[in-house]
Amino acid sequence: MCVGLPGKVISFDKDMAIIDASGARREVSRELIDELEPGDYVMVHAGVAIAKITEDE
Repeated sequence: MCVGLPGKVISFDKDMAIIDASGARREVSRELIDELEPGDYVMVHAGVAIAKITEDE
């Protein structure tokens, strides 16, 4: 079973993003997601943003 962590993108640069995950800020790799904007939500697994998700998801 895989466990993913949802988070809201606060900022990012070329390869890394800062996300807010339930109040905790984490730095994650964003190499798998080409189009990303502050305010987007992502699913994170093992320190890598693996998919964009909606706020409801």
